[in-house]
Amino acid sequence: MVQNDKFAFIESALTERVQSQRLRSLQPLQPIDAVHVVRSGQVLLNFSSNDYLGLSKHPTLIAAAQQYTEQYGTGATASRLVSGTYEIHQNLEEKLALACGREAALLFNSGFQANSTILAALLDRQSLVLCDRYVHNSLLQGILASGARFKRYAHNDLHQLEAGLQQAQQTFSRILIATETVFSMDGDRCDLDALIDLADRYGAILYLDDAHAVGVLGQDGMGLAAHRAGVDLVIGTFGKAFGTFGAFVTCSRKLRDYLINYCPGFIYTTALPPAVIGAIEAALFLMPTLEAERQFLIQQSNHLRTRLQSFGYDTGASGTQIIPVILGAEEKTLSLSGWLEQQGILATAIRPPTVAAGTARIRLALSSCHTPEHLDRLIGAIQTWSIL
Repeated sequence: MVQNDKFAFIESALTERVQSQRLRSLQPLQPIDAVHVVRSGQVLLNFSSNDYLGLSKHPTLIAAAQQYTEQYGTGATASRLVSGTYEIHQNLEEKLALACGREAALLFNSGFQANSTILAALLDRQSLVLCDRYVHNSLLQGILASGARFKRYAHNDLHQLEAGLQQAQQTFSRILIATETVFSMDGDRCDLDALIDLADRYGAILYLDDAHAVGVLGQDGMGLAAHRAGVDLVIGTFGKAFGTFGAFVTCSRKLRDYLINYCPGFIYTTALPPAVIGAIEAALFLMPTLEAERQFLIQQSNHLRTRLQSFGYDTGASGTQIIPVILGAEEKTLSLSGWLEQQGILATAIRPPTVAAGTARIRLALSSCHTPEHLDRLIGAIQTWSIL
């Protein structure tokens, strides 16, 4: 008896990716400093990192990580509900809640884990979710895992969102609005005031992913949703402007208690290790002192956007440190990315399925550690490519 290859589907899937020129692979690199890396022996100026304030190489964070490792060990050794809640975890959560102007905070091991498991814990099959079409895949995974009914409204189209809310006045167990504050692939923002108003008027839970704003925008850099009444849950991450690892949710004390008891992604995973907690503590301590760096980052972003637009490039509705150069065609996008690498610049091509078909782009992510000379180098390289 001849048996079928039980992994034939893998060969088929990978072949499809090869044929469509969308096969992804890992390309290891070695970081040098906040904005330079080495890949395949070549030093590259990095415009693809989310280390928006350069804190991943900050000596205060490194020292804190080393100190916490020496004092508490290399791992938390258990889940939070067993024996993995050290005082340092609880103290950090209290400081995060205070910094964000919220009642409570709860640590998670990653932004993807937080979104994919918190939403699944909040919703059931009788729930309705209305989410922006451009939300991160992690939010979609959480919604799908819940079994809730969901509709995606056009990007930042609050008229369509309100129409969905009006049509939803039936027997749903709960209604939830999910969106990002700063969109990860487009660098534009949601209309937070309008979302708060809609959630209040229609009795909807407002769930915001603030990952790309935390550290960069808002009061003391704690995000666009910090200190905002009317927002029910906010997800923040430490792997971007905080320069370390992990995530958190801020919410009411009652919601925190609920998640501790009903959120599988929190209950059944080992707590963040002490070194990570130490680095986060150090970053949180520094945040109020980094206003000059945030302002410089905004100025640099505005300058780069203006120059790119002067060359005729489409940067979408970006108004933050994330600047897409939307080229549309995948071949063209790969060509520019390859050219920039030849010039010693890392600027990764972002293609479907990460972004919608016909919107392939170079996603430029700026850091406050990028100097004017770094930007001039990038601008010059793109300008040269434009006339080749």
